[in-house]
Amino acid sequence: MLSRFGILVMHLLGRLPLAWVRALGCGLGWTLYFLALPRRRVAQTNLRLCFPDQTATQIRLLARRTFVHFAQAWLDRGWLWHGTPEVTRRRLTLTGAVSELHGSEPVVIFAPHFVGLDAGWTALTQQLPRQFTTIYTNQANKILDAWILAGRRRFGSARLFGRVDGVKTIVAALRSGDPLYLLPDMNFGVEDSIFVPFYGISAATVPSLARFAKLGRAKVVPVVTRMTHQGYEVEVMPAWPGFPSDDALADTALMNQRLQSYIDSMPDQYFWVHKRFKDRPPGIPAVY
Repeated sequence: MLSRFGILVMHLLGRLPLAWVRALGCGLGWTLYFLALPRRRVAQTNLRLCFPDQTATQIRLLARRTFVHFAQAWLDRGWLWHGTPEVTRRRLTLTGAVSELHGSEPVVIFAPHFVGLDAGWTALTQQLPRQFTTIYTNQANKILDAWILAGRRRFGSARLFGRVDGVKTIVAALRSGDPLYLLPDMNFGVEDSIFVPFYGISAATVPSLARFAKLGRAKVVPVVTRMTHQGYEVEVMPAWPGFPSDDALADTALMNQRLQSYIDSMPDQYFWVHKRFKDRPPGIPAVY
């Protein structure tokens, strides 16, 4: 019942002016910052590690803004998934090298975990004619799971692969011309990861960006989504030349290095609430 009520609230939020939704998100973000103490500690730990030159006061302010943007982006799913198509198109602006996504050439889209990741997906699937694909992890709550899947399939002919679909199915779709919206910048465990620097700290990172690009004979195009007062700006960047190489370790380190430059332009919109440094190299102490 709680899940159904929450989804009903999101339907109602989809009808409100954006300024009202963002104000509610600001209040929710402040509430989460003060109540979700374990996640606040995670965010502050990540920020201290990645921005050692920042003072304790600056870290607290940055963490608080991160919670606010996270909450605002969550409530924005009300209009992303339930607002009229005219509203979503008006609030989502595609900019940059959009021509990189035209045609039928195989493309792996590097979509880092900024708060606007669902807004970026919605903009691409609504405004471009191609069939986009991504990888989806099922939620334990079946009602919530169905709601998220429906929201991400709202526009176009989007295809969401489950982990059980396997690499071959994903690569086949990629080679056939369906761009893959990939989010490989989280800690997914050490089993399939390699340790490469992220803000100078050895971080377990999956080399899937280079792997899928190589297997799919695809170019890599970064797409970075920025929250704005008008909605979201979805910036398509030029394809990375010479990527991937024959060195998966170097490719993954380069991915993290370029990700840092994107984060530096809007550090309060990145997913610092995630335990990015949960897995550590042998002999290195835990940080959380």
